[in-house]
Amino acid sequence: MSEGAEGVSEAADGVVRDQRWIRSILPHRYPMLLVDRVVELENGKRVVAIKNVTTNEPFFEGHFPGHPVMPGVLIIEAMAQAGGLMMLHELPDRADKLVLFTSIDECRFRRPVVPGDQVRLEVEVLRHRSNYCKLKGTATVDGKLVAEAVIASATVDR
Repeated sequence: MSEGAEGVSEAADGVVRDQRWIRSILPHRYPMLLVDRVVELENGKRVVAIKNVTTNEPFFEGHFPGHPVMPGVLIIEAMAQAGGLMMLHELPDRADKLVLFTSIDECRFRRPVVPGDQVRLEVEVLRHRSNYCKLKGTATVDGKLVAEAVIASATVDR
């Protein structure tokens, strides 16, 4: 990585992979933006992203008081957002598009995610056709599998 003109880290391919870059691609905003950084990106093939889980996440107040656990559906949503970054970033008209779930299959949760964890989201393309994409996602913490799923989505006009 090298420092860009504005002090923003850039990969060798020139893609800025910090929060500014992520917000320029995804329409999600706090508290629903669940990707903090992209660490690897192979266009149309694979993406690796990071979600830093902090104690002040709004969902921890009610899930569960005194025993905070990140909701599994939000782990799957984070995988989907990582996949969306990979699929949308090359579209010139991405501001006019949304990526919506069409199915979630083979979803398994292996262990809880708690405050202080750093979730590594690895998403690979299984199938891609014009506006349809099927992805395999895994989430790990400290190298241990916490969740996995096959996610299908459609890209639609806003």
